[in-house]
Amino acid sequence: MSATVHHSAGAAPQRAIAGWIGSMAIGFGVFLSGFVMSEPAPYELVMASQIVVWFLLGLTISRSVAVPLSLLLVYNVGGMLSLLVMPDMTGGPMYIAVSTFLALTTVLYAAAIEGRPHRLEIIFKAWVAAAIITAILGILGYFHAFPGAGIFTRYDRAMGAFEDPNVFGPYLVAPILYLLHRLLTGRPAQAPLLVAGLLILVLGLFLSFSRAAWGLLLFSGVMLVFLMLLKERTGAFRLKILALSVAAILLLALAVVIALQFDKVADLFSTRARLVQDYDGARLGRFERHKIGFLLAMERPLGLGPMELGRMYGEDEHNIWLKSLTTYGWLGFVAYLTLIAWTLTLGFRYLLRERPWQPYLMIGWVVILGHCLIGNVIDTDHWRHFYLLLGVIWGCIALEQRHQRRLRSANHARTSLT
Repeated sequence: MSATVHHSAGAAPQRAIAGWIGSMAIGFGVFLSGFVMSEPAPYELVMASQIVVWFLLGLTISRSVAVPLSLLLVYNVGGMLSLLVMPDMTGGPMYIAVSTFLALTTVLYAAAIEGRPHRLEIIFKAWVAAAIITAILGILGYFHAFPGAGIFTRYDRAMGAFEDPNVFGPYLVAPILYLLHRLLTGRPAQAPLLVAGLLILVLGLFLSFSRAAWGLLLFSGVMLVFLMLLKERTGAFRLKILALSVAAILLLALAVVIALQFDKVADLFSTRARLVQDYDGARLGRFERHKIGFLLAMERPLGLGPMELGRMYGEDEHNIWLKSLTTYGWLGFVAYLTLIAWTLTLGFRYLLRERPWQPYLMIGWVVILGHCLIGNVIDTDHWRHFYLLLGVIWGCIALEQRHQRRLRSANHARTSLT
């Protein structure tokens, strides 16, 4: 008996150390997601290694986490089947391999969060740190602050340590919401630091001149404040949130007005602010390709194959729903649609429950919903942070469902005793 107790006492510190190492590894992987200037990026190398190690060490996949695992695997099976109809498979297998890797990162994040809920804070703090650094690089690059700074821009748009401004901008939205939530609910002493972080991130996002990112930030910010007002029942706290939100909006608007004083910024803003660009509505433009792509996909149950529509018409789909049809076939489309619908439905059900993980679920759910909306005009298929958001939401869903099972067990035990 004493030997068993001694063994358990000795194993506890080892488990704690192993858990700490695992948490830091997850945080490091998230941090690297902000630096993707070439592929494979350090993020791929680190997270692929982590996936192997975590699964070899016996990563627990609960019934809750098995849902996104199953649907994402079916999604990628659809992609593998689409390879069979490609006239030239060049690049196709690698594309599906990356898709499968990203799907497994969702599962890893969700399972790691379910195992230790405090990893949510580590994930978001690592995300904020990466976002601020990459945003600073984008800002410095945009203004050519030092020789060679232009590598952090493309087409006179800030892109930070990314390959595309249209990915860089949306990547900053979740960290912005995290800092905004902290500003609205935290101590006043933290406000100056939070405001400084917000200004950097919003300026970086603005200088990306990504209309999708602008729309995503506006939608997500309004939704977050609305949900917080809905959640908080006290009039004083609601007044505080409303007042701070107005102050934050005015401050950010002031920062944008100052940025527009630069002719270079103002000229590009006037061009990018148009709702429909020439390449959207022109013959064989974005919207015309959407129509053509959907008609083609209706005739091809296995899809066209990765990047095949781009080879045929010179430009990729720029629509995540069309992308899921052309690249993953009907099977993949149904799996993706089911995953998104399931994610949003369960997330909404648990959204306003008072839990330690509730703020992270709220942020993740709002930003994922926003990504689904901008997905009508942009392709989010290989966006690393999108799969991270899915992992965050399903990790929170798994925590909530486990919490509910424990409550039912406790209630059953009390009922049995009485």
